[in-house]
Amino acid sequence: MKKILLAEDEAVLRMLVVDTLEDEGYEVVEAADGQEALDLFNPGEFDLLILDYMMPIFSGLDVIKKIRSTENGSRVKILMLSAKSQQNEQDRILEAGADYFMSKPFSPIKLIERVEEIIDEA
Repeated sequence: MKKILLAEDEAVLRMLVVDTLEDEGYEVVEAADGQEALDLFNPGEFDLLILDYMMPIFSGLDVIKKIRSTENGSRVKILMLSAKSQQNEQDRILEAGADYFMSKPFSPIKLIERVEEIIDEA
């Protein structure tokens, strides 16, 4: 079973994403903010990280930078979710180390399609 770390501060959206992914057979570990995501992250444990851009304590960008600076942190795939869909923001997110970007709002079907593409690439 593929394992995903989801960091999203909006509880309703986090619940929707978790339910959607679990219905497709993924194991999901939840974090409500950037600090919790960092506390839960162990290199090699997760197949994918899904991070919200704007979170308390540490933003998604902060989390990416910290993870990418760790040994084996460069191997995990990262999908950033953001309501900021301007091209310059997307570029900034990808330059920080995210592998993929998805703008909010998104449909659960599109999320599953994207996650499956990412997992299949790995």
